[in-house]
Amino acid sequence: MALQQIFDNASSIMTLISFITFLGILLWTFALKRNADFAAQAALPFADEDGESGHG
Repeated sequence: MALQQIFDNASSIMTLISFITFLGILLWTFALKRNADFAAQAALPFADEDGESGHG
């Protein structure tokens, strides 16, 4: 019975840690106003650094 209690406590702690991590990711993504950084990174695949017009 004691082993089951340990696993239940560990499960609760891991759920709490996962939820706090999720909230941290949301904070980092939306609340810190990093839209300019994300827009610059989203444009990287379309940047033409070597001046060539085709891949082939």
